[in-house]
Order: sequence, then C-alpha cells, then structure tokens
Amino acid sequence: MKTKLCTNQPQWSAVTVQSKLPAGLEKMQEIAHNYWWTWNTDVTDLLSSVDEKLWTACGGNPVLFIERLAYQQLEEIAADEAFMKKLNELYARFSQYMNVTPRADRPSIAYFSMEYGISEILKIYSGGLGILAGDYLKEASDCNIDMVAVGFLYREGYFTQGLTMDGQQIAIYEPQNFSTLPLTQVTDKDGAPMNFEVEFPGYIVHCNVWLAEVGRVKLYLLDTDHPQNSDYDRHITAQLYGGDWENRMKQEYLLGVGGIKLLKALGIKKQVYHCNEGHAALINAERMADLIQDEKLAFNEALEVVRASSLYTCHTPVPAGHDSFEEGLIRKYMDSFPGRLGISWDEFMDLGRENPGNHDEKFSMSVFACNCCQEVNGVSRLHGEVSQKMFAPIWKGYFPEEMHVSYVTNGVHLPTWAAPEWKALYTRTFGPDWIYDQSNEKYSNMIYSVSDEEIWSIRQGRKKQLIEYIREKYRSSWLQNQGDPSRIVSILEKMNPNALIIGFGRRFATYKRAHLLFTDLDRLARIVNKEKYPVQFVFTGKAHPADGGGQGLIKRIIEISRMPQFQGKIIFLENYDIALAKRLISGVDVWLNTPTRPLEASGTSGQKAEMNGVLNFSVLDGWWLEGYKPGAGWALTEKRTYQNQQYQDQLDAATIYSMLENEIVPLYYAKNSKGYSPEWVMYIKNSIAKIAPHFTTKRMLDDYIDRFYTKLADRSEHLARNNYAKVREIVAWKEKMAAAWDKIVIEKVEIPEDIYQAKVGETLPLAVTLDVSQTGLTSGIGIEFVAERQKLTGEIEHITAELNQVQAPTGKMRFELSYRLKKAGQFQFSFRMFPKNADLPHRMDFCYVRWF
Repeated sequence: MKTKLCTNQPQWSAVTVQSKLPAGLEKMQEIAHNYWWTWNTDVTDLLSSVDEKLWTACGGNPVLFIERLAYQQLEEIAADEAFMKKLNELYARFSQYMNVTPRADRPSIAYFSMEYGISEILKIYSGGLGILAGDYLKEASDCNIDMVAVGFLYREGYFTQGLTMDGQQIAIYEPQNFSTLPLTQVTDKDGAPMNFEVEFPGYIVHCNVWLAEVGRVKLYLLDTDHPQNSDYDRHITAQLYGGDWENRMKQEYLLGVGGIKLLKALGIKKQVYHCNEGHAALINAERMADLIQDEKLAFNEALEVVRASSLYTCHTPVPAGHDSFEEGLIRKYMDSFPGRLGISWDEFMDLGRENPGNHDEKFSMSVFACNCCQEVNGVSRLHGEVSQKMFAPIWKGYFPEEMHVSYVTNGVHLPTWAAPEWKALYTRTFGPDWIYDQSNEKYSNMIYSVSDEEIWSIRQGRKKQLIEYIREKYRSSWLQNQGDPSRIVSILEKMNPNALIIGFGRRFATYKRAHLLFTDLDRLARIVNKEKYPVQFVFTGKAHPADGGGQGLIKRIIEISRMPQFQGKIIFLENYDIALAKRLISGVDVWLNTPTRPLEASGTSGQKAEMNGVLNFSVLDGWWLEGYKPGAGWALTEKRTYQNQQYQDQLDAATIYSMLENEIVPLYYAKNSKGYSPEWVMYIKNSIAKIAPHFTTKRMLDDYIDRFYTKLADRSEHLARNNYAKVREIVAWKEKMAAAWDKIVIEKVEIPEDIYQAKVGETLPLAVTLDVSQTGLTSGIGIEFVAERQKLTGEIEHITAELNQVQAPTGKMRFELSYRLKKAGQFQFSFRMFPKNADLPHRMDFCYVRWF
C-alpha cells in the first residue's frame, strides 16, 4: 500500500530538430523565408497542393508547413517532375526579382512604425496603420526603393478575438513561436545571436534582433524577451498597444532611440528618416545626439540637419489620439538627453509642447515630431486640412491653411489585395506592363472591353468562395460558443450566393458608427426579408480591450443577429485579420462605411474592395471624399444638417435605408435573361476604370517621392556639403534674427485715410517703415498686408499680399505695396512681420511672427 507520492512531473528539455530537405528543395525553403510569397499566390498554391489539410492546419505558414512535412513527402515532391518544374520556374522568377540593385535615382529611406501588417501569420499589427505600413514595404520592394524598416517583434502580438455565449468580446493573447515564422535571427560577427543593448535610465535592456525580408526590403524587429532582462523589461515587446502608460513610454523610447542605435550598429545609414505616426518621434532625439557627438555640431546645427531629412506622417484626426506623457515619466527615461544635446531640461520639454514654457502641459510625441521634422503630412486630402488645424497651435501667427502640413492619400498594395482571378483578368486585359504603371487610366479603361458575363462570373465566384470559407471556418467555433446547433446550421444554410451581400469590416471604435444600420430595426427587417430581393449583411471587427463602447457595439450586433427576423441575414464574424479581410473585400458586393466626418483619416478597406470589383457605399470622408465618382458607388453627404450627433445619426440612418431601398437593391436585381444586372456591372467597370487606379500604394509611394522624399534628400545633402557650412550659415542667421527680433521698432504704418470708403477696383498705397538701428539688420524681414472676411458659408477667408522692400536711410527698412481691391464686402485687416530667408524650406521652420 502506497503511503507517499512515488512519481514527479516530467522534466522537459527543449531541442529543435532542423528539417532536412532533399536536394533541390532548398529553393522552396529560401522562398518560404521571404514574405514575397504573400503577394505571389503561385507560391502558396504550389505548397498547399502538396498537402492541403496540413497547409490549413499550419495556418498558411510556409516555414511551419515545410517543417511539418514528413520526410517521405519531401522525397516524393523532390521526385515529382511537374512539381519541381513549377518550383524551379518560381525560384527563377524570385531570383530575378531579388538580384537587382536599388534604384540610385530615388532617395534611400529609413522607415519606423510600431506595427506592420504583412501576413496574418506574423502578428505584429492591429489594424489600418499596420496594414498600411506592411503594404508600403511591399510597394517599396516592387519599386526597388532602397528602404530599411524598423519595428518590434511582439511575443503575443495583438489579441485574438473570441466571443462569449452572449456576444461579449474576449481578448486572447497567444504567444508566437518565432522559430516557426519566416524570420531570421540576426547574428554577430561570431555567428551567435546578436545581443543588442539599449541603454535605459540606470540599466541596459537587451534585445534579440530579427530580420523579416519583405521582398527586397529588410524589416528589422526588436524583441526584449531576452533571458538577461528582468521580467518587467521582457514584457516591453510582449503586446502591441498593451500595458500601461509607462510601458508605452518604454516602447516608444525603444523604437526611437533603440531603432537609431540598431541601424548604427548594423552600419545602415539612409538619406530620409520617416516616422509612421508619432510613436517613433524619438528617433530625432537620438539622431541629434549622435550628430553632436560624432560631428561636433551645436544643438541648433544638429536640429537643422535632422529636420532637413525627416518626415512625420500623422494618421490621427483628433488631438486626443496623440500620445502625450507626464513630465515625470519623460524625465525618468529622457533625463540624459538635455545633457547630450547641450540644452536645458525646460528647452527639451518645450520641444514637445504646443505652448513652450507651460509646465502644466504634457510632452506630446506628435508635437516633438512636428518640431523636429521639416515635413509633416496627413493621409488624405481632408485629413491634411484637419491636420493643419490640429497642429496650427504649434506655429502661432499663421492660419491653418498656410501651414506647410500637406498630405498623401493612403493606398493599398494591389498585388496583395486583388484576388488571383482579378489579377489574371487585369494582366490578360491590360497587358503585362500595367503593374508598373497602375495609376494610368489608359490601362484601367480597358476594363470596358471585358464582357459583362466575365465580370459577373468572377464576382459570383468570389462570393461563393467567401460563403464556403465562412461555413468551413466558423461552423465549429459557432457551435462551441453560440449554442443551439440547429440555429447555427440554419444560419450557414441561409447564406445565399445569389443575395446582395453587404460587408462592414473595421475596428469597432464608436466614431465608425457601426450602429447606424440598426437605428430602425423594423425598416431594416423589411429590407433584408424580401423574398425576391434578399439582402445579407456581414460584420466583422475588433474593439480595443479598453474600449467598452466598441465592445458594446459588437455585443449589440450579435444580439440583433440572433433575432428571428435577422437570423442568417445579419452575421458577425469574429477575429478580423488579414486572411478574413482578403476573403471579405473580394467576396461581398458592397462595402459599407459610416464614420462620423471628419474622423476617418483615410481608411483603406474600401480601397481594397475597389481592386476586386466591390462597390463602396460610404460617407464622404477620408479617401472616399477624393475617390467617389457617380455611377461607380454611392456616397452619404459630408454636410451636417444637425449639430446634435444623435439627430445626425438618425438622419444618416434614414438616408442609408432609403438608398438601399431605392437605388442599391433595385440596381443589383435589375437582372436580364442571363441572370445578371448590366447596370450593376457597369458600376463595377466604372469603379475599376476611374477609382481603383488612384488608390494603390504605387501612386502613394510616387507621391511621397515627389512631395517629400526628393526635396528632403536634396536639401539635407545641400546642408551637409563642406562640413555643414550651409547649416552653420543658417543657424548664425537665425540666432542673429532671434536676438534682433524684439529690437525691431514699427516706426510708421501708412495707409490711405479713405480706406474705409474704398471701392472694388481701386488701388491702395500701403507702406511700412521699420527702425532697425539697434539690430544691424538691412534685410531678412518680410511684411505682409493681411485681410480677412467671413464667407457666406461661415468660413473665414484670408487674403495676404507681401510688401516690397525699397531703399531706405541707414538704420531703417521700408516696404511698399500698391494693393488693388478685387473683392467687395466687409473686411478686417492687419499687417504681419516675419523673418525671410531663401534657405528656409517654409516659414514654419523659423516661426517668428509679429502682428501690428
């Protein structure tokens, strides 16, 4: 008889057994380790053909798939002539793609982002910002741009979404096994894993460094899950947007300061440094410190150099969305930087404040980025205008429309998001060269030569694939989480490829207004339950774990979907990721988007839909304000009828119902004897011809090169010549001007006495005399006449005219202008003095302004 425990728990030791590939299959392994396969579906088609069940079980991860193939299977495919022929052809194409040198006629770029959406198997993205960054790297690769990128390899990534029986979102964090991903751990000169050290206040954080190859672009990922770190610091890169404010501060310190240190350790130097959002703003603090140490520059000189080669892209339309930190937290991590930069603590803090000297104001990463980057941009035309207003307080003295803040409208990587059937059609119809000139309507207009039947066939085929995907992927999870098997089977059976299917997929933030459709349930029920004209809605999306409002919306949609009148007509698909997005944006008929304007900075899911012949029905916000064309989709007006948001929501909901009932549903079901709607197909053709070409990352990258990269690279190279001679000249001028500014006296302003009775067409003689006798200045000052009036719309219109400097006695500066009145109405006017130097990129670069 046992009286004590006679066994213990197993003591496991980890060992990795490497795959041994038969001769010739090394090529397969090499391709699998480059994310080029994510936009070349020939690769995944070939691999999945070996063992489709295993491919699915491996989640479409080619590295894990090859590792899990039995050696007998590997030997069989190595002996399969047809398979090896296809593999060799693929490898030849891959090698030809990779074995080129980057374009020398384009600037080289270092790109920094907190997230990258490259593939669903690499969980280092949460939503639109990351997907955009991933698409951008792919396009840079396709365009052969010399680009390197830096980010984090999150152990748990962003959460996997689960749902309880009552529809409550559950955030599930699943650790990634890096060894089974298409990644390579960076090694030191001795071949050991690189132990990259980043100095934090009073201690060292050790990082693993991983390389993800995205075609020709190298993406370096920092990982603090290192045995030499404390548990506290191992979690810095555990989760994307996880943890408290201090962990966020540590992440942004590591991305900015650590990111620059990493490139320096790897011997990588680029011409332009691009911050994708304010999370990476601290790259400029580290770059300035390096210049001061290595090039012996003064702080103001280092700031000039860094500004001239830096771009900050803002994706956030509201001030509350920008990361700001308490002074104590900034001091904890950045305390050494004022000393490294040669400035005071208050001067450093003021770089991150809209109002320098206001000690109650937090340190904003976005303000710091604006102050340290020559160029700033929003991500759509409207968002550019919103950003001008949002950042106007940084550059006081100028009106929002005068800001240098510009825009590049986001786009999507067409080879990634266009379904294989559409890519094949485009290549067959437009010719092989269209992919290199995607924005050229000369190519896209050829879609009109394609038969209606072929367009409809592709659309129906993708819809059937979506339905099959939903049935296969969600049957088991719905049976497990949603009870009542008969109801689940009924829902799956009711999915109808002949119905008009409308999709809604995005982050469930309250401003996205996913609830609009459910404002009037009786009217909605009538729309979806017409037997001859069936309509179905498919919703998907995650809410941030801290966003109770967004989670409540998901719960409410699931509750409505279970009501008898909506069963099988309203469907919610959990765990929105890249794999689901690809199915959805190519499988539905209409893509619905209902944000509160102007809170959608850009949005790209609708652009992905465009590449697949899916029509958009959206508020005129973000990219759709530029993209919408009548006869190629539908738009909800951007104009507000009510200031009360609840009333506006009700009106917009009624408009959605009306457009569905009177325009969209009738158009879809205006079918001919061949079973399709010619009018609907014409909408698709118009959409592909007139909208899709202008919202690709090809156009987006071209815009960044034309609007920002080239001028940044040219100016920074100009400033660096002759041991930074021009930098020193500009800084000396700025310092002289700053010292003189308050000593300039407005001696005399001359305006006609009868100005208040002036009439259109008359000319006003204006003159200003300055006393500069205490400054030593003879030039470098500009004077403007500024008038403003209120337009009928309520907007303020500004009119500016610069006066000309004319000869004046010693110690004086005189400016004159004959101003011709061109508009009638009530105006108010003033004069504005500003520093003037042809070497400045724009006036915000040296924002001294005096009104008088």
